[in-house]
Amino acid sequence: QVQLVESGGGLVQPGGSLRLSCAASGAGSSSNTMGWYRQAPGKQRRELVAIITTGGRIVYSDSVKGRFTISRDNAKKTVYLQMNSLSPEDTAIYYCNSRPPYGSNSTSNYWGQGTQVTVSS
Repeated sequence: QVQLVESGGGLVQPGGSLRLSCAASGAGSSSNTMGWYRQAPGKQRRELVAIITTGGRIVYSDSVKGRFTISRDNAKKTVYLQMNSLSPEDTAIYYCNSRPPYGSNSTSNYWGQGTQVTVSS
C-alpha cells in the first residue's frame, strides 16, 4: 500500500505562484509513476495535470503546459508541482497519484486526499 500526502495548497491571486508537494511512502512507491490531477468545482471527474515517471518522462495537460512544472525527488519519494501564472480556471482540488509503471502488470492505483488550490482576487 502506498500512502500519499499532499501539501502546499491555498489561496493565491491571479498571476501568482504556488508549489504543491506530495510525499509517498509504502512498499513499491519508489518505482511508481507519479502525477497530479485536479477536479474543478462542478466537474464530475478529475483531469490530468501532469505525470512523471521515475526516469523523468513527463506529460502535461495542454491547459497547464508552459505554466506548470512537475518534478520528483526519487530519494525523498516526493513529487512537486510548481504552478506559475495561475488563473481562476486553475481553481480545483489537486490530487496526487501514484501507480506502477508500464509493464509491471500491477493494477494498483493510489490517490492522495487532495489539496485545495483557489485562485482569486
